[in-house]
Amino acid sequence: MNIPERIAVRLPQLVFPSSSEVVLYNHNRLGFSKKMSSSMENCHVDVQNKLEVVRPATEVYAQEAIEALKAGKVIAVPTDTLYGFACDACSLEAVNRIYEMKGRKHTSPLAICVGDVSQIQHFAVTEYLPHGLLDSLLPGPVTVILRRGESSALEKSLNPGLDSVGVRVPDCNFIRVVARGLGKAVALTSANLSGQPSSLCIKDFENLWNRCAYVYDGGVLPSNRAGSTIVDLTRPGKYKILRPGSAKEETLAILEKHSLVEEAPAI
Repeated sequence: MNIPERIAVRLPQLVFPSSSEVVLYNHNRLGFSKKMSSSMENCHVDVQNKLEVVRPATEVYAQEAIEALKAGKVIAVPTDTLYGFACDACSLEAVNRIYEMKGRKHTSPLAICVGDVSQIQHFAVTEYLPHGLLDSLLPGPVTVILRRGESSALEKSLNPGLDSVGVRVPDCNFIRVVARGLGKAVALTSANLSGQPSSLCIKDFENLWNRCAYVYDGGVLPSNRAGSTIVDLTRPGKYKILRPGSAKEETLAILEKHSLVEEAPAI
């Protein structure tokens, strides 16, 4: 059996709405199941009533999202797993706003998102990892926990006291374009109140729209709310799955192919 070299979770393409239409998606052309089509109908939102907040998650609006992040704002974006709240990871005010709007404890660290695998080395230590490992795991529905290192470009105010950081490169074009345009790490966390179910469509967190500068709509995400698979790679030659997430088996296959062994449980 061939082991997949890349974990791919694709998002549906958007159909642009006219100014007088509700955001509707072409279910038949995209080949969605009846069950998913029904779910999408339940999640449709009348953009006419939310013109100041909701935008389609397309490259046309990427620059607007970039400028919002540069201004210290929080935006909501689709990823390859769940909807997330995003902000400039170097803006302490914006990071604090995410914690406040989610009701999240500051002891719970935020992951960062970058546009490309090659950018990870600016924020975390990667030299000890097997060649090609990160390119096999990412882009995809995986969060890799890496050592932060003294030369990290991250602000000390992000996850203070921790010498590691979770890094994502989602297989989602919109957030990757935004991250590239920002030129810095994007702080990223699920778009929901802390302890509540994660969001697969923007309707799921409608109660938090007013806390965002913009909400970028990528339709209903083909996920199961499991979120990304989180794997700790801070120890050379070792790995530890911290959360199974949506891609555990694929992730394990890639880790083992690169000769990593599971870290023994602490006694």
